[in-house]
Amino acid sequence: MDPLGAPSQFVDIDGLPCWTDTYEDKQLDSHQNPDEKVDVRSPFPYRKDINAKIVLWKGDVALLNCTAIVNTSNESLTDKNPVSESIFMHAGPDLRDELQKLKGCRTGEAKLTKGFNLAARFIIHTVGPKYKSRYRTAAESSLYSCYRNVLQLAKEQAMCSIGFCVINSLKRCYPLEDATHIALRTVRRFLEIHGETLEKVVFAVSDLEEATYQKLLPLYFPRSLEEEIRSLPYLPADIGNAEGEPVVPERQIRISEKPGVPDDASDEEGLEADLSFIGSHAFARMEGDVDKQRRLILQGQLSEAALQKQHQRNYNRWLCQARAEDLSDIASLKALYQTGVDNCGRTVMVVVGRNIPVTLIDMEKALLYFIHVMDHIAVKEYVLVYFHTLTNDYNQLDSNFLKKLYDVVDTKYKRNLKALYFVHPTFRSKVSAWFFTTFTVSGLKDKIHYVESLQQLFTAIPPEEIDLPPFVLEYDARENGPYYSSYPPSPDL
Repeated sequence: MDPLGAPSQFVDIDGLPCWTDTYEDKQLDSHQNPDEKVDVRSPFPYRKDINAKIVLWKGDVALLNCTAIVNTSNESLTDKNPVSESIFMHAGPDLRDELQKLKGCRTGEAKLTKGFNLAARFIIHTVGPKYKSRYRTAAESSLYSCYRNVLQLAKEQAMCSIGFCVINSLKRCYPLEDATHIALRTVRRFLEIHGETLEKVVFAVSDLEEATYQKLLPLYFPRSLEEEIRSLPYLPADIGNAEGEPVVPERQIRISEKPGVPDDASDEEGLEADLSFIGSHAFARMEGDVDKQRRLILQGQLSEAALQKQHQRNYNRWLCQARAEDLSDIASLKALYQTGVDNCGRTVMVVVGRNIPVTLIDMEKALLYFIHVMDHIAVKEYVLVYFHTLTNDYNQLDSNFLKKLYDVVDTKYKRNLKALYFVHPTFRSKVSAWFFTTFTVSGLKDKIHYVESLQQLFTAIPPEEIDLPPFVLEYDARENGPYYSSYPPSPDL
Protein backbone atom coordinates (compact mmCIF):
# COMPACT_ATOMS: atom_id res chain seq x y z
CA MET A 1 0.00 0.00 0.00
CA ASP A 2 1.24 3.52 -0.76
CA PRO A 3 1.07 6.36 1.83
CA LEU A 4 -2.46 7.27 0.78
CA GLY A 5 -3.67 3.73 1.37
CA ALA A 6 -4.20 2.93 -2.31
CA PRO A 7 -2.96 -0.43 -3.60
CA SER A 8 0.32 -0.33 -5.51
CA GLN A 9 -0.02 -0.36 -9.28
CA PHE A 10 3.17 -2.40 -9.65
CA VAL A 11 3.05 -6.18 -9.95
CA ASP A 12 5.48 -8.42 -8.07
CA ILE A 13 6.53 -11.18 -10.45
CA ASP A 14 6.98 -13.64 -7.57
CA GLY A 15 3.22 -13.60 -7.16
CA LEU A 16 2.55 -14.52 -10.80
CA PRO A 17 1.93 -18.16 -11.74
CA CYS A 18 4.79 -19.76 -13.67
CA TRP A 19 4.21 -21.50 -16.98
CA THR A 20 4.02 -24.96 -15.37
CA ASP A 21 1.29 -23.85 -12.98
CA THR A 22 -1.04 -23.08 -15.88
CA TYR A 23 -1.03 -26.70 -17.07
CA GLU A 24 -4.12 -28.69 -16.10
CA ASP A 25 -3.53 -32.00 -17.90
CA LYS A 26 -2.17 -34.93 -15.92
CA GLN A 27 1.61 -35.14 -16.25
CA LEU A 28 3.72 -38.25 -16.31
CA ASP A 29 5.26 -39.32 -13.04
CA SER A 30 8.74 -37.82 -12.85
CA HIS A 31 10.13 -41.28 -12.02
CA GLN A 32 8.64 -42.82 -15.13
CA ASN A 33 11.06 -43.71 -17.88
CA PRO A 34 10.35 -41.34 -20.80
CA ASP A 35 11.51 -43.98 -23.27
CA GLU A 36 8.53 -46.11 -22.32
CA LYS A 37 6.15 -43.50 -23.76
CA VAL A 38 8.24 -41.50 -26.19
CA ASP A 39 9.88 -42.78 -29.36
CA VAL A 40 11.05 -39.45 -30.75
CA ARG A 41 12.01 -36.54 -28.52
CA SER A 42 11.51 -32.90 -29.39
CA PRO A 43 14.56 -30.66 -29.88
CA PHE A 44 12.93 -28.69 -27.04
CA PRO A 45 12.36 -31.47 -24.47
CA TYR A 46 10.24 -31.18 -21.35
CA ARG A 47 12.29 -29.41 -18.67
CA LYS A 48 10.46 -28.69 -15.42
CA ASP A 49 13.32 -26.55 -14.13
CA ILE A 50 13.20 -24.25 -17.17
CA ASN A 51 9.40 -24.03 -17.18
CA ALA A 52 9.51 -22.84 -13.57
CA LYS A 53 11.42 -19.75 -14.74
CA ILE A 54 8.84 -18.78 -17.40
CA VAL A 55 5.83 -16.52 -16.77
CA LEU A 56 3.23 -15.47 -19.35
CA TRP A 57 1.39 -12.40 -18.10
CA LYS A 58 -1.20 -10.20 -19.77
CA GLY A 59 -0.41 -6.67 -18.75
CA ASP A 60 1.83 -3.62 -19.04
CA VAL A 61 5.53 -4.48 -18.86
CA ALA A 62 6.20 -1.09 -17.21
CA LEU A 63 4.34 -2.28 -14.10
CA LEU A 64 6.50 -5.33 -13.45
CA ASN A 65 8.55 -5.41 -10.27
CA CYS A 66 11.64 -7.26 -11.48
CA THR A 67 15.33 -6.56 -12.01
CA ALA A 68 14.90 -5.22 -15.55
CA ILE A 69 12.20 -4.66 -18.13
CA VAL A 70 12.62 -4.38 -21.89
CA ASN A 71 11.66 -1.33 -23.93
CA THR A 72 11.21 -1.66 -27.69
CA SER A 73 12.02 1.55 -29.54
CA ASN A 74 13.55 3.03 -32.68
CA GLU A 75 17.17 3.90 -33.50
CA SER A 76 16.94 7.30 -31.80
CA LEU A 77 15.16 5.77 -28.76
CA THR A 78 12.25 8.18 -29.22
CA ASP A 79 9.58 5.83 -30.57
CA LYS A 80 6.00 6.58 -29.49
CA ASN A 81 4.60 3.07 -29.31
CA PRO A 82 2.31 2.05 -26.40
CA VAL A 83 5.07 0.14 -24.57
CA SER A 84 7.57 3.00 -24.70
CA GLU A 85 5.02 5.64 -23.77
CA SER A 86 3.95 3.68 -20.70
CA ILE A 87 7.56 3.16 -19.63
CA PHE A 88 8.34 6.87 -20.04
CA MET A 89 5.20 7.86 -18.13
CA HIS A 90 5.96 5.63 -15.14
CA ALA A 91 9.75 6.15 -15.13
CA GLY A 92 9.52 9.94 -15.04
CA PRO A 93 11.40 12.72 -16.89
CA ASP A 94 14.87 11.57 -15.82
CA LEU A 95 14.66 8.70 -18.27
CA ARG A 96 14.54 11.00 -21.31
CA ASP A 97 17.62 12.85 -20.07
CA GLU A 98 19.44 9.55 -19.60
CA LEU A 99 18.53 8.34 -23.09
CA GLN A 100 20.07 11.42 -24.68
CA LYS A 101 23.44 10.32 -23.30
CA LEU A 102 23.17 6.96 -25.08
CA LYS A 103 23.16 8.63 -28.52
CA GLY A 104 20.74 6.14 -30.01
CA CYS A 105 20.80 2.39 -30.48
CA ARG A 106 21.29 0.37 -33.64
CA THR A 107 18.85 -2.32 -34.77
CA GLY A 108 19.47 -5.54 -32.90
CA GLU A 109 21.54 -3.91 -30.15
CA ALA A 110 20.62 -3.52 -26.48
CA LYS A 111 21.45 -0.62 -24.14
CA LEU A 112 20.93 -0.19 -20.41
CA THR A 113 19.54 2.64 -18.28
CA LYS A 114 18.26 2.94 -14.72
CA GLY A 115 14.59 2.31 -14.02
CA PHE A 116 14.15 5.62 -12.15
CA ASN A 117 10.53 5.69 -10.83
CA LEU A 118 9.71 2.20 -12.09
CA ALA A 119 9.57 -0.80 -9.80
CA ALA A 120 12.21 -2.36 -12.07
CA ARG A 121 15.79 -1.34 -11.28
CA PHE A 122 16.84 -1.21 -14.94
CA ILE A 123 15.44 -0.75 -18.43
CA ILE A 124 17.04 -2.56 -21.37
CA HIS A 125 16.32 -0.69 -24.59
CA THR A 126 16.45 -2.52 -27.91
CA VAL A 127 15.49 -1.77 -31.51
CA GLY A 128 13.55 -4.35 -33.47
CA PRO A 129 13.81 -4.57 -37.27
CA LYS A 130 11.42 -3.15 -39.83
CA TYR A 131 9.91 -6.14 -41.61
CA LYS A 132 9.73 -6.51 -45.39
CA SER A 133 9.05 -9.91 -46.91
CA ARG A 134 11.88 -9.56 -49.44
CA TYR A 135 14.34 -8.96 -46.57
CA ARG A 136 12.89 -11.59 -44.25
CA THR A 137 16.26 -13.22 -43.53
CA ALA A 138 17.81 -9.97 -42.33
CA ALA A 139 14.76 -9.20 -40.18
CA GLU A 140 14.89 -12.64 -38.52
CA SER A 141 18.58 -12.28 -37.71
CA SER A 142 18.07 -8.78 -36.31
CA LEU A 143 15.12 -9.81 -34.14
CA TYR A 144 17.13 -12.75 -32.80
CA SER A 145 19.95 -10.32 -31.97
CA CYS A 146 17.51 -8.16 -29.99
CA TYR A 147 16.48 -11.00 -27.71
CA ARG A 148 19.95 -12.50 -27.48
CA ASN A 149 21.64 -9.18 -26.67
CA VAL A 150 19.03 -8.36 -24.03
CA LEU A 151 19.61 -11.72 -22.35
CA GLN A 152 23.37 -11.41 -22.63
CA LEU A 153 23.24 -7.96 -21.03
CA ALA A 154 21.09 -9.34 -18.21
CA LYS A 155 23.64 -12.11 -17.67
CA GLU A 156 26.59 -9.71 -17.65
CA GLN A 157 24.84 -7.47 -15.10
CA ALA A 158 23.95 -10.47 -12.90
CA MET A 159 20.21 -9.75 -13.12
CA CYS A 160 17.85 -12.19 -11.46
CA SER A 161 14.71 -11.48 -13.47
CA ILE A 162 13.67 -9.79 -16.67
CA GLY A 163 10.34 -8.70 -18.13
CA PHE A 164 10.03 -8.85 -21.92
CA CYS A 165 7.59 -6.81 -23.90
CA VAL A 166 6.86 -8.01 -27.44
CA ILE A 167 9.84 -6.45 -29.21
CA ASN A 168 8.37 -6.69 -32.72
CA SER A 169 6.05 -3.66 -32.63
CA LEU A 170 3.07 -3.40 -34.97
CA LYS A 171 4.53 -0.18 -36.35
CA ARG A 172 7.40 -2.22 -37.77
CA CYS A 173 5.05 -4.68 -39.50
CA TYR A 174 6.68 -7.88 -38.17
CA PRO A 175 4.27 -10.85 -38.37
CA LEU A 176 3.41 -11.67 -34.77
CA GLU A 177 3.55 -15.46 -35.06
CA ASP A 178 6.90 -15.51 -36.88
CA ALA A 179 8.38 -13.14 -34.33
CA THR A 180 7.03 -15.17 -31.41
CA HIS A 181 8.80 -18.29 -32.67
CA ILE A 182 12.11 -16.41 -32.62
CA ALA A 183 11.45 -14.90 -29.18
CA LEU A 184 10.52 -18.17 -27.51
CA ARG A 185 13.24 -20.36 -28.96
CA THR A 186 15.95 -17.75 -28.26
CA VAL A 187 14.91 -17.54 -24.61
CA ARG A 188 14.66 -21.34 -24.39
CA ARG A 189 18.15 -21.91 -25.79
CA PHE A 190 19.62 -19.22 -23.55
CA LEU A 191 18.09 -20.81 -20.45
CA GLU A 192 19.42 -24.21 -21.50
CA ILE A 193 22.97 -22.83 -21.56
CA HIS A 194 22.85 -20.05 -18.95
CA GLY A 195 19.82 -21.05 -16.90
CA GLU A 196 21.62 -20.57 -13.61
CA THR A 197 21.94 -16.82 -14.27
CA LEU A 198 18.20 -16.04 -14.43
CA GLU A 199 15.45 -16.92 -11.99
CA LYS A 200 12.45 -15.52 -13.89
CA VAL A 201 11.66 -14.49 -17.47
CA VAL A 202 8.27 -12.79 -17.88
CA PHE A 203 6.60 -12.36 -21.26
CA ALA A 204 4.28 -9.36 -20.84
CA VAL A 205 1.69 -9.44 -23.61
CA SER A 206 -1.45 -7.58 -24.66
CA ASP A 207 -4.89 -9.00 -25.43
CA LEU A 208 -3.92 -9.18 -29.09
CA GLU A 209 -0.70 -11.08 -28.42
CA GLU A 210 -1.77 -13.44 -25.65
CA ALA A 211 -3.42 -16.06 -27.86
CA THR A 212 -0.34 -16.41 -30.07
CA TYR A 213 1.96 -16.87 -27.07
CA GLN A 214 -0.46 -19.38 -25.53
CA LYS A 215 -0.41 -21.36 -28.76
CA LEU A 216 3.36 -21.36 -29.32
CA LEU A 217 4.74 -21.61 -25.78
CA PRO A 218 4.08 -25.40 -25.57
CA LEU A 219 6.31 -25.93 -28.62
CA TYR A 220 9.38 -24.54 -26.86
CA PHE A 221 8.40 -25.04 -23.20
CA PRO A 222 6.33 -28.25 -23.09
CA ARG A 223 4.90 -28.85 -19.62
CA SER A 224 4.83 -32.63 -19.82
CA LEU A 225 6.10 -35.43 -22.01
CA GLU A 226 2.65 -35.72 -23.56
CA GLU A 227 2.59 -32.04 -24.45
CA GLU A 228 6.11 -32.35 -25.86
CA ILE A 229 4.97 -35.10 -28.25
CA ARG A 230 1.73 -33.29 -29.17
CA SER A 231 3.71 -30.13 -30.00
CA LEU A 232 6.42 -31.79 -32.06
CA PRO A 233 4.56 -31.79 -35.43
CA TYR A 234 3.89 -28.04 -35.10
CA LEU A 235 7.51 -26.95 -34.80
CA PRO A 236 8.68 -24.93 -37.83
CA ALA A 237 11.27 -26.33 -40.23
CA ASP A 238 13.84 -23.76 -39.08
CA ILE A 239 14.33 -24.04 -35.33
CA GLY A 240 17.65 -22.19 -35.42
CA ASN A 241 21.06 -23.35 -34.29
CA ALA A 242 22.20 -24.30 -30.78
CA GLU A 243 21.48 -20.75 -29.56
CA GLY A 244 18.21 -20.27 -31.44
CA GLU A 245 19.77 -18.11 -34.14
CA PRO A 246 18.00 -18.47 -37.51
CA VAL A 247 19.79 -20.68 -40.03
CA VAL A 248 20.28 -18.62 -43.16
CA PRO A 249 19.75 -20.65 -46.37
CA GLU A 250 21.42 -17.99 -48.53
CA ARG A 251 24.73 -18.60 -46.78
CA GLN A 252 24.72 -22.16 -48.05
CA ILE A 253 24.94 -21.10 -51.70
CA ARG A 254 28.21 -22.38 -53.14
CA ILE A 255 30.03 -20.05 -55.54
CA SER A 256 31.60 -21.46 -58.67
CA GLU A 257 35.36 -21.03 -59.00
CA LYS A 258 34.95 -19.90 -62.64
CA PRO A 259 31.69 -18.00 -63.07
CA GLY A 260 30.30 -18.27 -66.57
CA VAL A 261 32.13 -21.49 -67.39
CA PRO A 262 29.65 -24.39 -67.28
CA ASP A 263 30.74 -27.66 -65.72
CA ASP A 264 30.64 -30.73 -67.93
CA ALA A 265 28.05 -33.44 -67.46
CA SER A 266 30.38 -35.68 -65.53
CA ASP A 267 30.99 -32.91 -63.00
CA GLU A 268 27.25 -32.60 -62.45
CA GLU A 269 27.00 -36.32 -61.77
CA GLY A 270 29.94 -36.10 -59.38
CA LEU A 271 28.30 -33.21 -57.60
CA GLU A 272 25.15 -35.23 -57.07
CA ALA A 273 27.15 -38.17 -55.76
CA ASP A 274 29.35 -36.15 -53.43
CA LEU A 275 26.72 -33.94 -51.74
CA SER A 276 26.86 -36.19 -48.69
CA PHE A 277 30.30 -34.81 -47.89
CA ILE A 278 28.97 -31.27 -47.48
CA GLY A 279 27.78 -30.44 -43.98
CA SER A 280 25.10 -27.96 -43.07
CA HIS A 281 27.21 -26.22 -40.43
CA ALA A 282 28.98 -22.88 -40.79
CA PHE A 283 32.41 -24.34 -41.47
CA ALA A 284 31.20 -26.53 -44.31
CA ARG A 285 29.50 -23.50 -45.86
CA MET A 286 32.77 -21.58 -45.79
CA GLU A 287 34.79 -24.25 -47.54
CA GLY A 288 33.65 -23.24 -51.02
CA ASP A 289 33.26 -25.95 -53.64
CA VAL A 290 34.09 -28.83 -51.33
CA ASP A 291 32.93 -31.60 -53.64
CA LYS A 292 35.02 -30.35 -56.56
CA GLN A 293 38.12 -29.92 -54.39
CA ARG A 294 37.63 -33.45 -53.05
CA ARG A 295 37.43 -34.93 -56.55
CA LEU A 296 40.56 -33.10 -57.66
CA ILE A 297 42.47 -34.27 -54.60
CA LEU A 298 41.39 -37.87 -55.15
CA GLN A 299 42.40 -37.63 -58.80
CA GLY A 300 45.79 -36.17 -57.87
CA GLN A 301 45.20 -33.07 -59.96
CA LEU A 302 46.00 -30.53 -57.22
CA SER A 303 49.65 -29.86 -56.51
CA GLU A 304 51.00 -29.54 -52.97
CA ALA A 305 51.32 -25.79 -53.45
CA ALA A 306 47.71 -25.54 -54.62
CA LEU A 307 46.54 -27.56 -51.62
CA GLN A 308 48.41 -25.28 -49.24
CA LYS A 309 46.96 -22.21 -50.97
CA GLN A 310 43.45 -23.63 -50.71
CA HIS A 311 43.97 -24.48 -47.03
CA GLN A 312 45.28 -20.99 -46.28
CA ARG A 313 42.32 -19.43 -48.05
CA ASN A 314 39.89 -21.52 -46.00
CA TYR A 315 41.69 -20.71 -42.75
CA ASN A 316 41.52 -16.99 -43.53
CA ARG A 317 37.76 -17.30 -43.97
CA TRP A 318 37.44 -18.99 -40.59
CA LEU A 319 39.64 -16.32 -39.02
CA CYS A 320 37.46 -13.54 -40.45
CA GLN A 321 34.38 -15.32 -39.13
CA ALA A 322 36.00 -15.69 -35.71
CA ARG A 323 36.77 -11.98 -35.55
CA ALA A 324 33.22 -11.03 -36.55
CA GLU A 325 31.35 -13.46 -34.28
CA ASP A 326 30.16 -12.66 -30.75
CA LEU A 327 32.12 -15.24 -28.74
CA SER A 328 31.60 -13.76 -25.28
CA ASP A 329 29.64 -16.82 -24.09
CA ILE A 330 32.57 -19.10 -24.97
CA ALA A 331 35.10 -16.70 -23.43
CA SER A 332 33.14 -16.67 -20.17
CA LEU A 333 33.83 -20.39 -19.71
CA LYS A 334 37.53 -19.62 -19.06
CA ALA A 335 38.47 -22.87 -20.75
CA LEU A 336 41.33 -21.37 -22.81
CA TYR A 337 43.66 -18.62 -21.65
CA GLN A 338 47.23 -17.35 -21.93
CA THR A 339 49.48 -17.43 -18.90
CA GLY A 340 53.28 -16.98 -18.57
CA VAL A 341 56.26 -18.66 -20.28
CA ASP A 342 58.04 -21.98 -19.78
CA ASN A 343 61.71 -22.50 -18.93
CA CYS A 344 62.60 -21.96 -22.59
CA GLY A 345 60.74 -18.64 -22.81
CA ARG A 346 57.85 -20.04 -24.88
CA THR A 347 54.28 -18.78 -24.39
CA VAL A 348 52.12 -21.08 -22.26
CA MET A 349 48.46 -21.56 -23.22
CA VAL A 350 46.13 -23.36 -20.79
CA VAL A 351 43.12 -25.51 -21.68
CA VAL A 352 40.82 -26.51 -18.79
CA GLY A 353 38.87 -29.61 -19.79
CA ARG A 354 36.38 -29.41 -16.94
CA ASN A 355 35.28 -25.94 -18.08
CA ILE A 356 34.13 -27.19 -21.50
CA PRO A 357 30.45 -28.26 -21.32
CA VAL A 358 30.58 -30.10 -24.64
CA THR A 359 26.93 -31.14 -24.63
CA LEU A 360 25.62 -27.62 -23.94
CA ILE A 361 27.68 -25.24 -26.06
CA ASP A 362 27.99 -24.69 -29.79
CA MET A 363 31.25 -26.48 -30.57
CA GLU A 364 31.60 -24.61 -33.85
CA LYS A 365 31.75 -21.38 -31.86
CA ALA A 366 34.30 -23.05 -29.57
CA LEU A 367 36.46 -23.75 -32.60
CA LEU A 368 36.06 -20.14 -33.75
CA TYR A 369 37.09 -18.94 -30.29
CA PHE A 370 40.20 -21.14 -30.36
CA ILE A 371 41.20 -19.62 -33.72
CA HIS A 372 40.44 -16.10 -32.50
CA VAL A 373 42.65 -16.49 -29.41
CA MET A 374 45.43 -18.57 -30.91
CA ASP A 375 46.06 -16.87 -34.26
CA HIS A 376 48.54 -14.32 -32.91
CA ILE A 377 49.97 -16.76 -30.32
CA ALA A 378 50.87 -19.43 -32.88
CA VAL A 379 53.11 -17.11 -34.92
CA LYS A 380 55.95 -18.01 -32.53
CA GLU A 381 56.84 -21.06 -30.45
CA TYR A 382 54.32 -21.97 -27.75
CA VAL A 383 53.26 -24.85 -25.49
CA LEU A 384 49.82 -26.10 -24.45
CA VAL A 385 48.92 -27.30 -20.97
CA TYR A 386 45.73 -29.37 -20.95
CA PHE A 387 44.20 -30.03 -17.51
CA HIS A 388 42.23 -33.26 -17.73
CA THR A 389 41.58 -32.95 -13.99
CA LEU A 390 38.12 -34.12 -12.87
CA THR A 391 36.67 -34.20 -16.38
CA ASN A 392 33.87 -36.62 -17.22
CA ASP A 393 31.74 -37.58 -20.23
CA TYR A 394 30.13 -34.13 -20.03
CA ASN A 395 33.51 -32.58 -20.89
CA GLN A 396 34.97 -35.11 -23.33
CA LEU A 397 35.98 -33.54 -26.65
CA ASP A 398 34.86 -35.67 -29.56
CA SER A 399 37.67 -37.05 -31.75
CA ASN A 400 35.87 -35.74 -34.83
CA PHE A 401 35.96 -32.23 -33.37
CA LEU A 402 39.68 -32.56 -32.57
CA LYS A 403 40.35 -33.83 -36.08
CA LYS A 404 38.40 -30.89 -37.51
CA LEU A 405 40.37 -28.50 -35.33
CA TYR A 406 43.67 -30.03 -36.42
CA ASP A 407 42.68 -29.87 -40.10
CA VAL A 408 41.36 -26.30 -39.89
CA VAL A 409 44.25 -24.55 -38.16
CA ASP A 410 47.07 -22.89 -40.03
CA THR A 411 50.43 -24.62 -40.57
CA LYS A 412 52.03 -22.29 -38.02
CA TYR A 413 49.95 -23.89 -35.22
CA LYS A 414 51.49 -27.30 -35.87
CA ARG A 415 54.99 -26.04 -36.58
CA ASN A 416 55.30 -23.78 -33.52
CA LEU A 417 53.61 -26.07 -31.00
CA LYS A 418 56.60 -27.49 -29.13
CA ALA A 419 54.90 -29.44 -26.35
CA LEU A 420 51.46 -30.47 -25.13
CA TYR A 421 51.41 -31.26 -21.41
CA PHE A 422 48.54 -33.61 -20.59
CA VAL A 423 47.98 -33.08 -16.85
CA HIS A 424 46.28 -35.68 -14.63
CA PRO A 425 45.49 -38.14 -17.44
CA THR A 426 43.40 -41.25 -16.85
CA PHE A 427 44.14 -44.61 -18.41
CA ARG A 428 41.18 -44.18 -20.74
CA SER A 429 42.34 -40.74 -21.85
CA LYS A 430 45.85 -42.05 -22.55
CA VAL A 431 44.44 -44.81 -24.74
CA SER A 432 42.21 -42.35 -26.60
CA ALA A 433 45.12 -39.94 -27.12
CA TRP A 434 47.31 -42.78 -28.41
CA PHE A 435 44.71 -43.85 -30.97
CA PHE A 436 44.07 -40.25 -32.01
CA THR A 437 47.75 -39.35 -32.51
CA THR A 438 48.57 -42.69 -34.15
CA PHE A 439 45.71 -43.14 -36.59
CA THR A 440 44.01 -39.75 -36.99
CA VAL A 441 46.67 -37.03 -37.02
CA SER A 442 50.38 -37.10 -37.64
CA GLY A 443 53.19 -35.13 -36.06
CA LEU A 444 51.53 -34.68 -32.66
CA LYS A 445 52.40 -37.91 -30.90
CA ASP A 446 55.99 -36.98 -30.03
CA LYS A 447 54.92 -33.63 -28.57
CA ILE A 448 52.55 -35.05 -25.93
CA HIS A 449 53.90 -35.40 -22.38
CA TYR A 450 51.73 -37.07 -19.75
CA VAL A 451 52.01 -35.27 -16.41
CA GLU A 452 50.83 -37.09 -13.31
CA SER A 453 51.48 -34.28 -10.81
CA LEU A 454 51.96 -30.53 -10.67
CA GLN A 455 55.43 -31.02 -9.26
CA GLN A 456 56.34 -32.78 -12.49
CA LEU A 457 54.77 -29.96 -14.55
CA PHE A 458 56.76 -27.33 -12.63
CA THR A 459 60.06 -28.81 -13.85
CA ALA A 460 59.13 -27.45 -17.28
CA ILE A 461 56.98 -24.43 -16.35
CA PRO A 462 57.78 -22.44 -13.17
CA PRO A 463 54.75 -22.30 -10.84
CA GLU A 464 54.73 -18.50 -10.89
CA GLU A 465 54.34 -18.63 -14.70
CA ILE A 466 51.08 -20.56 -14.81
CA ASP A 467 47.62 -19.67 -13.45
CA LEU A 468 46.14 -22.83 -11.97
CA PRO A 469 42.40 -23.36 -11.41
CA PRO A 470 41.78 -23.86 -7.66
CA PHE A 471 40.20 -27.28 -8.19
CA VAL A 472 43.37 -28.49 -9.94
CA LEU A 473 45.48 -27.46 -6.94
CA GLU A 474 43.07 -29.17 -4.53
CA TYR A 475 42.97 -32.36 -6.57
CA ASP A 476 46.74 -32.54 -6.91
CA ALA A 477 47.30 -31.89 -3.20
CA ARG A 478 44.84 -34.66 -2.37
CA GLU A 479 46.34 -37.16 -4.82
CA ASN A 480 50.05 -36.26 -4.74
CA GLY A 481 50.55 -34.26 -1.56
CA PRO A 482 51.47 -30.55 -1.28
CA TYR A 483 53.95 -29.11 -3.75
CA TYR A 484 56.99 -26.99 -2.94
CA SER A 485 58.08 -23.53 -4.05
CA SER A 486 61.29 -24.46 -5.88
CA TYR A 487 62.27 -27.24 -8.29
CA PRO A 488 65.41 -28.05 -10.27
CA PRO A 489 65.03 -26.36 -13.66
CA SER A 490 64.63 -28.59 -16.68
CA PRO A 491 64.05 -27.57 -20.31
CA ASP A 492 61.58 -30.40 -20.85
CA LEU A 493 60.00 -33.42 -19.23
